[in-house]
Amino acid sequence: MDIQAKIEELVSKIKADPAIAAQFAQEPVKTLEGLLGINLPDDQIHALINGIKAKLTLDQAGDMLGNLKKLF
Repeated sequence: MDIQAKIEELVSKIKADPAIAAQFAQEPVKTLEGLLGINLPDDQIHALINGIKAKLTLDQAGDMLGNLKKLF
């Protein structure tokens, strides 16, 4: 499994659906296992969660910087 591609796919799904985003914020393990359709070992699922959270944070920071650029 290409982890980076899977993170990108999951981030897209989370960003596209506010209900999934809310569920991910509350129960990230359960949400990802539901989206993936498989039960991963704890170390793998937590690595995915950390990657997704990092990507979401980067995307949000990029969006804010883009908005600042529009002001000038």
